[in-house]
Amino acid sequence: MIAAFYHPGFAAPIGDHLMPMRKFALVAEGLKSNPEVRVMEPAPVTEEDLRLVHTPEYIRAVRTGIPRALAESQKLPWSPALFPSVCLTNGACVAAARQAQRDGLAAALASGFHHAQADHGEGFCTFNGLVVATDALRKQGEVQTVAILDLDLHYGNGTAALAATRPYLRALSIYGNDYQANVAYRDVTVRRHTDGPNHLSVALPAGCDGDGLNEILDRHLPDLLKSGRPDLLLYQAGADPLQEDPYSPLALSEVDLLERDRRVFAFAKQHALPVAWVLAGGYARDVAKIVEVHLNTFKAGSMVLASRA
Repeated sequence: MIAAFYHPGFAAPIGDHLMPMRKFALVAEGLKSNPEVRVMEPAPVTEEDLRLVHTPEYIRAVRTGIPRALAESQKLPWSPALFPSVCLTNGACVAAARQAQRDGLAAALASGFHHAQADHGEGFCTFNGLVVATDALRKQGEVQTVAILDLDLHYGNGTAALAATRPYLRALSIYGNDYQANVAYRDVTVRRHTDGPNHLSVALPAGCDGDGLNEILDRHLPDLLKSGRPDLLLYQAGADPLQEDPYSPLALSEVDLLERDRRVFAFAKQHALPVAWVLAGGYARDVAKIVEVHLNTFKAGSMVLASRA
């Protein structure tokens, strides 16, 4: 049985926006008929846990809307509903990480918000739930070391910046669009950031297909273990690498992304890594395509749980 954390309050009322907020509810609805998944409501993250990662000034701006430029630095329109919604989504990341420690697999039906920096947001990402979950569990002594695998279309620049000051965290981003200073770069050859000893990245070439992605995964997933086996793996399972996504230069089908997820879970099982994953990315006009990719991640998890390998 896989626990999936969801709350209707995830969807802040941001109007007609590029971010398809309704996808969270659609994925939760799609899981109702899956006997191998139980959907649970998370508690909101505490401000104390947010302060482990983000500055008080930034947290206050998101809560109050003042100053507005900082409150909207992630490119979402501010309203009084924004802060409660992002506390719930971050709470889901924490709850899924904690549940994965008990069950081996768990999910948050929200993004990991991998562009968020310590003192501001970027790219529709307000607070970095992946790192908030890491530090919240470390504070309670539930984990010592954590690995983050980011397979969103976009480079996880916020997670990399936060990992640079956290030697207990190891981050690997395998991406098809680079991302820096609130700008995405479809051509991954025109920008290059600097990796560090515990934050690594691999750019996918334009036109990368399933075989190409599988080869890169097989070569680089072991990088997550180079500092030793972590206590927990947090997985950003992006839907936006899909070939139908307007931002994707990749040639990846729903079947290719299902195989991607299966390989990630099989790797984790092989190395006895508990995995908590989040739903990330996905901007295809047909939201059903996005939902299918996210539901397939649960299918991949169930397949690996049932396998003997």
